[in-house]
Amino acid sequence: MIYTQIAVVAVIAAITVDLVIIKSQLIRSATFWTSYAIILPFQLLTNWWLTSRSIVMYNPDAFMDVRIASAPAEDLLFGFALILGVLSMWVFWGRREK
Repeated sequence: MIYTQIAVVAVIAAITVDLVIIKSQLIRSATFWTSYAIILPFQLLTNWWLTSRSIVMYNPDAFMDVRIASAPAEDLLFGFALILGVLSMWVFWGRREK
């Protein structure tokens, strides 16, 4: 699988976990989207820092040739999946503590 395909699978998996497995429904909440809007600029800044200085490099044949803040656009998909996954687990483990 190439980077793009893996990124799409990660997003689908995170949404499935949120909506079907954990059933936290975060993706449908304004709180999640507000949190994501706060986190996104920091992700873009970090992506820019790491990729513009060649600290992290990508095989150009493995991703779409679309860059945002000098990083592949797919990084935004991975970031989204990571944030949704972590927050879903936070809700899940919080429920178990009660």
